[in-house]
Amino acid sequence: MPYPIAMPQSLCTIALQAAAAACCLAGAAQAQQLTRQITLPAAPAAPAPAAAAPLPANPANAKPSALLACVIQPIRTADIGTQVAGVVASIEVERGDSVTKGQVLARMRAEVEQASSGAAHARASSEAEWRAAMAGEQLARQKLQRQHTLASQNFVSDQAVELAESEYRVARERVSMARDQRAVAAREAGSAAAQLSLRVLRAPFDGVVTERHANPGERFEEKPLFRVADISRLRVDVVASTALFGRVKPDQLFTIRPDLPGAAARAAKVVQIDQVLDPASNTFRLRLEMNNHDASLPAGLRCRAEPEAPATGL
Repeated sequence: MPYPIAMPQSLCTIALQAAAAACCLAGAAQAQQLTRQITLPAAPAAPAPAAAAPLPANPANAKPSALLACVIQPIRTADIGTQVAGVVASIEVERGDSVTKGQVLARMRAEVEQASSGAAHARASSEAEWRAAMAGEQLARQKLQRQHTLASQNFVSDQAVELAESEYRVARERVSMARDQRAVAAREAGSAAAQLSLRVLRAPFDGVVTERHANPGERFEEKPLFRVADISRLRVDVVASTALFGRVKPDQLFTIRPDLPGAAARAAKVVQIDQVLDPASNTFRLRLEMNNHDASLPAGLRCRAEPEAPATGL
């Protein structure tokens, strides 16, 4: 059996150091291989700086819209009512009818007023008292003349002449009184006719009946019975931005485009410019007028207004 050969101590130390070095190299190689296999996630990219928001435009320098909102209205309207309380007797017109100035719209019951008016006209036309007074004055004048003739012949006393003169003056005063009574009766007849006319409702101007609130038999006191609108000329109310304030002048022309199929554009003239602005909406109002003698354009339409219209159709 062979025996182990004893190695010197220096050789054993060298062998142990070589083995330790080999183990360290193997561990370093394995660590490097693991490092290559593991990939760390990339850091997130920094966000790009946000673009600066555009500055709001200056309202004073903003260009106003070419078309302005507007409304077409009648040049004038009137609510027709009765000055005295009464009951409707008859209705002479309907909603949508064209009327002329002075045309009868409705009649109220007026039996009492008609009777008073008839009596007043009868008194005013009566001439009996006036004729009687004239006859008395003529008789007194003749009597006075006879008394003067007899007094010149000394057939009557001065007292009889004075009595005849007094009777003549009284007769003349009676004639004056009868004349004044006739004038008073004529005024009473006029007053009675005026009272009767209050029971008749008439159109104040040429126009169209836009509303009717009355029916025969209804009692009215304060409420209007009709509404009449004059559409021979039209009023255009325009809402404009304050950017136009000071640029629009009186008598300036605008083109009005009604929101009505088939309606042609028309010219209108500025007649009024509001001097008080609306701070809530930053707007002001203009009032324009335009002709509509043929009544071809109805009132109550929305429209668009454009400045600097051609000078036609006014």
